[in-house]
Amino acid sequence: MSDSAADGGIRNGAGDGTRAVRAGLPDPVKYEPTLPGPVFAAHFHLPGEVTGPYSYGRDDNPTWTHLERAIGELEAPGRSDVETLVFASGMAAISSVLFSQLRAGDTVVLPKDGYQVLPLVRAQLEAYGIEVRTAPTGEDAQLDLLDGAKLLWIETPSNPGLDVCDIRRLVEAAHARGALVAVDNTLATPLGQRPLELGADFAVASGTKQLTGHGDLLLGYVVGTDAAAMTAVRRWRKIVGAISGPMEAWLAHRSIATLQLRVDRQDATALILAEALRGRDEVTGLRYPGLPDDPSHKVASRQMRRYGCVVSFTLPTRARAERFLDALRLVDDATSFGGVRSTAERRGRWGGDAVPEGFVRFSVGVEDPEDLVADVLRALDESAR
Repeated sequence: MSDSAADGGIRNGAGDGTRAVRAGLPDPVKYEPTLPGPVFAAHFHLPGEVTGPYSYGRDDNPTWTHLERAIGELEAPGRSDVETLVFASGMAAISSVLFSQLRAGDTVVLPKDGYQVLPLVRAQLEAYGIEVRTAPTGEDAQLDLLDGAKLLWIETPSNPGLDVCDIRRLVEAAHARGALVAVDNTLATPLGQRPLELGADFAVASGTKQLTGHGDLLLGYVVGTDAAAMTAVRRWRKIVGAISGPMEAWLAHRSIATLQLRVDRQDATALILAEALRGRDEVTGLRYPGLPDDPSHKVASRQMRRYGCVVSFTLPTRARAERFLDALRLVDDATSFGGVRSTAERRGRWGGDAVPEGFVRFSVGVEDPEDLVADVLRALDESAR
């Protein structure tokens, strides 16, 4: 693939907003839309020998192609040596890397404090005869478990605790031991950090969250630099059929155009909210990597260009947290994060996360900062009664 094809004609020095708006667009054709509509097809005309890019709907789709180019241009701008594959969900993308790269007898290192579905993944890996080692994200604790590992899985910032590890340091140590490295980039988004530029072999994410940002679709993706490894990931997608629908792919691509606008607004407001919460006596365990005194700020500042839209904190009891959530007027009590409408939840209600009963994961939307902060502070006051 040429540089121009890989980068969609976008200048390598283009800003994030320009890149997001132009990413993945095909060359203009007179009388055709700038972003072609979704292609709904189970099969394509295919006379004679099987050649060309599209043959069957489980393998490829033109709508996926545009979206995959767009994501690749965001995760690895200017590079022609990357491949991007989209999936039906973030977990489909995560599973594709883990189960395509690991075999019985292999060892994988996972974060102990990562996404709450990872314990289910661990059980399945172990059922297949794969050794699973875990360590917390903070303080680069996974470094101590790399000997003999085939794959290191990093999640930074971690969800929901917002710890950060040094990607470059972990990558160098893992590669020195012959291990591949995958980084879950969901919370940061490609505008927050680019794992491939830090040496990782895979950048993996749930596009359900801030990448698409409207809480109306499920999507996942894998971007990788190793051709053989990505061939295995593609084969896994074909085998399990974990494919995105064309409408979801088109909606995702359309939504990426506003990514920089949304991310900048959400992340700036998240910092304002975190600073407001710092002054509340009932709030403990406040975490946001953008706070100068956050334990992760120093490491995050070396590798992140933006700090994300999620703030986490703990209220004294489960009941207090539930009263707080019920008192909010501008914030939906819902799971997931990254949407244009602020959401929050008492994370312990799901199980699987080692968090206190009063732990709140708060996802900042695009509301006016002063309105959102006022709503949160009022809800804290009301919940104390």
